[in-house]
Amino acid sequence: MNKPKLTYFDAPVSRGEECRLALHLAGIDFEDDRIPRANWPAMKDQTPYGAMPVLTLPGQPPLAQTNAILALIGRRHGLHPTDDFEAARHEGMMQHVEDLRATMSPTLRLPEAEKKLAREALVADYLPAWARRAEKIILGTPFFGGSKLQVVDIKLFIAVRWFNGGAVDHIPATIFDAYPKLTGVHNAVRDHAGVKAWYAKH
Repeated sequence: MNKPKLTYFDAPVSRGEECRLALHLAGIDFEDDRIPRANWPAMKDQTPYGAMPVLTLPGQPPLAQTNAILALIGRRHGLHPTDDFEAARHEGMMQHVEDLRATMSPTLRLPEAEKKLAREALVADYLPAWARRAEKIILGTPFFGGSKLQVVDIKLFIAVRWFNGGAVDHIPATIFDAYPKLTGVHNAVRDHAGVKAWYAKH
């Protein structure tokens, strides 16, 4: 192996996509190892925690857990704060996104009638509360920490984009429209030249 390899499902979504974007914006030439879902059961026990993405660096054991991957890329390539308190504040928001995913994920596997009820309940309570808390913590503009895009912004962008696309059944695409700081981060990442360049190719 002579260059980093990121392994994730063959889809431009979720944890894998935010790590791909971070590697791209860091200027790293990496192997984009995209795994068909049919291959995953046979691979699962070979990964560090039974989950993807996995980042493999030359001469190092495989690294898993998305926030750990993002923080490493960010620290090494100027996409994460050097101040330890500010870095921790960013990592807190990154965990806030993971909390959102942990709450949403069980609804993906529900029968349709149960899914509708569960997601309507999330629309009524959890999702607005999650967005309100994010809004309070976003102190910079246009990005989370100010004028510079960092890995936390990529993570927020991917999370908000999922809902904004209108593809999440029983959740309105406008669910986060009332939160200008949150949607502002999303829009700033979407319009970033490096992000546009990634999506022009993928």
